[in-house]
Amino acid sequence: MGLAVWGLLEGRIAAHGVVWERQAVLPGTMELTQEGDIASHLVEGVDRFLLEELSASEALRGRHWPRGPGSSEAFAEAVTTNRARLARLIGVRDPRVPFEAPEWVATLTRPARVAEGPGYAVWTVRWPSVDGVDGEGLLLAPLGGVARAQVVVVPDATQTPEELAGIVPGVRVERQTARRLAEHGCRVLVPTVVDRGMGPHAGRARMTAREFLHRPAFELGRHLIGYEVQKILAAVDWMARETEGNGRVGVVGWGDGGMLALYAAAVDTRIHAALVSGYFGDRREVWRQPIDRSVFGLLERFGDAELAVLIHPRRLWVDPARAPEAQYSGQGGGAPAEVTTPGLEEVIREVRRAQRLSGSEGSEASVRMVDVGDPDAAGVTEGALRSYLLDLVPGMDWEAPHAAPRVIAPLPDAAMRQVRQMRQIEGHTQRLLVESPYVRAEFMKGLDTTSMEGFRRTVGGYREYFATEVIGRFDRRLEPFRARTRKVYEKEAWTGYEVVLDVFPDVIAYGLLLLPNDLRAGERRPVVVCQHGLEGRPQDTIGEAGFEYYAAFSARLAERGFITFAPQNLYIFGDRFRTLQRKAYPLGKTLFSIMVPQHQQITEWLKTQPYVDPERIAFYGLSYGGKSAMRIPPLVGNYCLSICSADFNEWVWKNASTRSPYSYVWTGEYEIFEFDLGSTFNYAEMAALIAPRPFMVERGHFDGVAPDETVAYEFAKVRHLYAARLGLPPGHCEIEWFVGPHRIHGVGTYEFLHRHLDWPRR
Repeated sequence: MGLAVWGLLEGRIAAHGVVWERQAVLPGTMELTQEGDIASHLVEGVDRFLLEELSASEALRGRHWPRGPGSSEAFAEAVTTNRARLARLIGVRDPRVPFEAPEWVATLTRPARVAEGPGYAVWTVRWPSVDGVDGEGLLLAPLGGVARAQVVVVPDATQTPEELAGIVPGVRVERQTARRLAEHGCRVLVPTVVDRGMGPHAGRARMTAREFLHRPAFELGRHLIGYEVQKILAAVDWMARETEGNGRVGVVGWGDGGMLALYAAAVDTRIHAALVSGYFGDRREVWRQPIDRSVFGLLERFGDAELAVLIHPRRLWVDPARAPEAQYSGQGGGAPAEVTTPGLEEVIREVRRAQRLSGSEGSEASVRMVDVGDPDAAGVTEGALRSYLLDLVPGMDWEAPHAAPRVIAPLPDAAMRQVRQMRQIEGHTQRLLVESPYVRAEFMKGLDTTSMEGFRRTVGGYREYFATEVIGRFDRRLEPFRARTRKVYEKEAWTGYEVVLDVFPDVIAYGLLLLPNDLRAGERRPVVVCQHGLEGRPQDTIGEAGFEYYAAFSARLAERGFITFAPQNLYIFGDRFRTLQRKAYPLGKTLFSIMVPQHQQITEWLKTQPYVDPERIAFYGLSYGGKSAMRIPPLVGNYCLSICSADFNEWVWKNASTRSPYSYVWTGEYEIFEFDLGSTFNYAEMAALIAPRPFMVERGHFDGVAPDETVAYEFAKVRHLYAARLGLPPGHCEIEWFVGPHRIHGVGTYEFLHRHLDWPRR
């Protein structure tokens, strides 16, 4: 703000003996002339910003893949580092269970051997992967001879192992990948892939089976992709041991199976060759695809071409076949999505990019694309399979299809097998949930709480990890404020201004500033930033929209003499904002990657205003604003305290439990899940990042967010940190319980603000 302009205003105030002159535009700012719904403009601008970041991600990946003269050693180190990073991102973290060989799966009424073909037989089998999770499917193995190669054939989510073995209808003969490989003397293992059945799952989750499993896994640092890759790698454990390193082990897949084959080969160097069909392409629009394909932080280092680099110098065959196209409306609770076939030009471009990155081009290229065959049929094309097999087993003669395999026993119940596969993965996530407090304790053990000096020295590293690995930070400087304001309210106790500030290109911050009318010249007052909840607006916090649960708290606090600012956060307009989260996740970012710098900019601007005490800026948020109260103040040091209203609870449990009726696993908030919080930061750990600043929870006994006991359980850990371990004065960490619902109570919290902001009660 211009000091000269403010000086003139001070002079007028003093000369006329008034306390505040209601100007149309705040001194030192430009007039806000923007029309229409500014909240909508804000969301639209963030959308443009994220699309630009997605577009730029491909070029920026080079930072993690050093090239050029003398860089071969550095590049080899980068490959090792990036392979480990990829395994972490897709959730390949748990040790696999050792086993001798797959088990035959038989019952009293059905033998394990269910079909026979010329020179091979088909068995139903099961094998362990990670603790309590089995692979289950079919084994096609030669009779009376040594297998020429060992291949894992991974179906799409729309296919069954029986279809690819040719023992039930559904796939054309030449696309019956497992059968065709068995006819050529290969031993083939076909795992079951979790399908996209719409449920309801566990009696109430109306979304695809894959999304239902994805949600808790994602929160706990795992991924459905990782679970299914682990089943493939467990099979590779067996196959590699069987061949003693002398035979060839391969993986083939179409659609979702192609995705899994690509990830498996990128993670495990024992896979000699991979064939990816109906999947390979540009991942920068992965946000449009089923949410179970979303990998947090993938595009920071990896597109499909970079995954191919992890496979080099082993062979990757790319089959530009038609994908298993589908659309999902999102009605009922799941995320909307579509699966489309990558355009041929897109596939060619990504293949060529992979060849350049790996330094492998021409006739010896490690990444090869086969010619397009029949573009209309579903599955791996015959030409692609032929090229792949001749590469895996040089000199082999490719033959026409033999006689169809003959079914000799009742086939397994595919529906019941799906149920078993789902329950096993769900069960594993729930065991991880039970163990997660111990994992977080191990993660936080480097936080020194023996003294305040030790705490301040060590908490910074955890805040940095939270900023970069959990929230996500854009590597950009804040823009100049370019503040625009206009007066929009004249009330008896306060005057309200709309404020717009620039943050990043296309990204603004917007909110309502309420200035008490008894504000005197030269006086500096505390500010309370009052944050709305889901689908809220700044106007809701002054009571304009009639939402009683806000209790007009920004206006009530202004009547008490506080300056208040009510920002517009991003969580508004339903799928519009939820899609922003889906665009941010592949970049390793979140909605809070935008909202943190917005609040940084807001508080930096407030500090420049001559009526604001820069040391007394507080945060008070309701519901989704309460989520903000846990995530923004840890990273915005300008906030001197934080109040979380109607949200604080055992957050990891609320997101990952498939038993609790309070869980987000059941609901339409598909954007709410944050990767790997279970291993890092629950609400108690987030509160530790706010410490030693004052922290308070406001909790209604009848708030449907969570039951009292989980709120109390999580808060007890925060109270223990503040009072027992850090020895902070009484009143630094408080909780107010009141008999009421999901709302601002405004009793204990107002007292908390008066006390810690040193402002007299009126």
